[in-house]
Amino acid sequence: MGMASPLPVRDGVGATRLHVPLSGSWPTIADYMIERFFHLDPERLRVRFDRGEIVARDGSPLGRDTPLGAAEFVWYYREPPVETEIPFEIEVLHRDDDLVVADKPHFLPTTPGGKYLQNSALVRLRNRLGIPELTPIHRLDRATAGLLMFSVRPQTRGAYQLLFENREVRKVYEAVSRRPDGWDDAAPALAGHPLPLVYRNHIVKHRGQVCVQVDAEREPNSETRIELLGSDERVIHTLLRPHSGKMHQLRVHLAALGAGILNDGFYPVLLPETPDDFSRPLQLLARELRFTDPLSGEERTFTTGRRLQEAPTGR
Repeated sequence: MGMASPLPVRDGVGATRLHVPLSGSWPTIADYMIERFFHLDPERLRVRFDRGEIVARDGSPLGRDTPLGAAEFVWYYREPPVETEIPFEIEVLHRDDDLVVADKPHFLPTTPGGKYLQNSALVRLRNRLGIPELTPIHRLDRATAGLLMFSVRPQTRGAYQLLFENREVRKVYEAVSRRPDGWDDAAPALAGHPLPLVYRNHIVKHRGQVCVQVDAEREPNSETRIELLGSDERVIHTLLRPHSGKMHQLRVHLAALGAGILNDGFYPVLLPETPDDFSRPLQLLARELRFTDPLSGEERTFTTGRRLQEAPTGR
């Protein structure tokens, strides 16, 4: 079980927990946090201590002079960033006492982070549904649209989380890629492999890097079945069935096969960061989730209502 926060969810956002060293060169907890968050204005942080906004595990406020070692963990609310509004709505497809299934638009992150707080799927749904304990069971990249599952109650959360840990959720995605050079509609293939195909490689995520890396020397730890849905003179439209769930797996696999997903700024080449262009979403969609409900034993299937804008006509 995670450590309970002494502060309630506020405006859909939970308090942040910070581990503080019990000893070191900092006279006070405030001094440690000022060094840790060197990019923030030091006096502004001290004022937050003065206002009682930074608290210990029992909820008692800490002062700017509280000595280091007085608390191992502190909690506080992140100061809201100036956010760019994500102009797309998240749709609720299913809600019961234990589970919420939502249909996430492109550009909306699953959880708060960085410059996104209110503009995250979790915070929007907590506020809309009035469920402060709502928690995502899995995640989608901010750039990816489609199905997300959320737990309503801590008492049953673990049962649904185990479905994903044990790979008992059957996930299906769609992607649209630029038509590869040499593509033959009569004999569709990617990198010389006829479709459908199963692609595997070893994906590694290094700390501090936004893109994952492929290690060709190691045994594969990721696997995707790729099927063709259709094609036209511009693009190919594929159905993706991941067996594993490595970070950016589908994007990496298609890029490795010469069919990088349209509007992907990470793969095959990391492009300079630019403001979101809402007219050019990544052409990747979490289309379907299937699983046996661990509480009722019922077979459940959820399907997105969204469509990839670059998919060939008629698909």
